[in-house]
Amino acid sequence: MPAESDPISRRNMLSKSLATAAGTAAIVSSSSAKADEAMPNTEVQPSTTDAKKGRLNQSVCKWCYNKIPLAQFAADVAAMGLVGIDLLDPPDFPTLKEHGLVCTMVQSHSLTNGLCDTQFHNEALEKLNVAIEATAAEGWKNVICFSGNTRGIDRKTGMKNCVDALKKIVPVAEKAGVTLQMELLNSKVNHADYMCDNSEWGVELVKQVASDNFKLLYDIYHMQIMEGDIIRTIEKNHAYYGHYHTAGNPGRHELDDNQELLYPPIARAIADTGFTGYFAHEFIPVRDPMAGLQDAIRQCVV
Repeated sequence: MPAESDPISRRNMLSKSLATAAGTAAIVSSSSAKADEAMPNTEVQPSTTDAKKGRLNQSVCKWCYNKIPLAQFAADVAAMGLVGIDLLDPPDFPTLKEHGLVCTMVQSHSLTNGLCDTQFHNEALEKLNVAIEATAAEGWKNVICFSGNTRGIDRKTGMKNCVDALKKIVPVAEKAGVTLQMELLNSKVNHADYMCDNSEWGVELVKQVASDNFKLLYDIYHMQIMEGDIIRTIEKNHAYYGHYHTAGNPGRHELDDNQELLYPPIARAIADTGFTGYFAHEFIPVRDPMAGLQDAIRQCVV
């Protein structure tokens, strides 16, 4: 989701890619050919990357790939077996549908000006209404929402303010068959002052709203920073989580050996809970962007 206060902006981040060097043809002896055959091919090719082989409905966030036109990106990710793309708006919907994709999370109101502060309720609820209507018209499922920044509001008051706002909009979502998903974000590195920054507070909010049409978006990167213990937390609270985001930590980059999270067992733990929602990749690539996405998909086919 676009983040006004995020130093790594989802709107402005430019994906970097490495240029591939042209190789020179060479004559290979039979012995060296056998040696080559014994070496594993670690490059993930599009033809062998199929997210649909796994138990998770994998998707991806477009803002991480801003230099790639949406039509091209949609075609590429559809070929990889992804079911859709996160964090888009209604003008993007026709392009998704051309490629058999869904918007797995529709955008709505401001991240910083959220539901914990009553001065933003009218604006946020208006934008949520519009997003719910557009999402329901396509028969899709999810609309994102945010607690917003505290601006000195204590957590108990912020909780009450969020509940009051959600009690007004959740019936609209219920009638439309849409689920509102409040994202858990870290307030330590990327989103200073954000209120919904830990599972304990977020789960209590879900309990107080008491609707199957309001859940939490559990961002694995953000919650690794704030609380860690990812798999145990997911196993304990999975009934309150309706959507997942991935990224490597530290850095919010590829799911590789330069970061501390091991994604295959995390993906397996989520699948083992019986999760049927969407599992979206939201890392900022620093190498070849599509190769990194292919590798992330492969790791999470469980």
